[in-house]
Amino acid sequence: MLKLVVLISGGGSNLRSLLEAAHDAEYPARVVAVGADRDADGFEHADAFGIPTFSVPFSSFADREAWGDELLAQVQQWQPDLVVLSGFMRLVPPRVVEALAPNLINTHPAYLPEFPGAHGVRDALAAGVDRTGASVIVVDNGVDSGPVLAQRRIPVLPGDDESSLHDRIKIVERELLVQTVLDIANGTIDLEQEPTA
Repeated sequence: MLKLVVLISGGGSNLRSLLEAAHDAEYPARVVAVGADRDADGFEHADAFGIPTFSVPFSSFADREAWGDELLAQVQQWQPDLVVLSGFMRLVPPRVVEALAPNLINTHPAYLPEFPGAHGVRDALAAGVDRTGASVIVVDNGVDSGPVLAQRRIPVLPGDDESSLHDRIKIVERELLVQTVLDIANGTIDLEQEPTA
């Protein structure tokens, strides 16, 4: 059984999908804790499933490295097999990535390497493309530059704005994340064998 710690910053819709999947006795992964860099609304989902939560507010620390050290300590006390950044909107310091790699994955609302960074949906619309996508990647020390584990194309529809397009991308992100965790748990994806970027 794969033990997961999920890190969020907002509403936690991807987290909710993982919690629902893991509630099925046949699903080979369990969320053991949910953490955030603020008091996130998504903690409600963890509470609903009886999952412990922790918060490491960035503003409580002198710098990113001190914050990262505390975040890593909080994560490691749960001894997870896999850490999932699920709408976690803060870059983690290199030593956190190095301590957890390659068992640190992230979802991104674009078909990487297209439109990396915090505004993937907005950037796709601004570029005028007719399709974008969703990706699940291994986290490295770049910005959305790690090896891609899974991705799927999503059309940009006439009249789409950032909200409507992001809503459709989130549906696919959730499906990809649940499947990717399943594939890691059952050995279809071997993170130790993934090429490092």
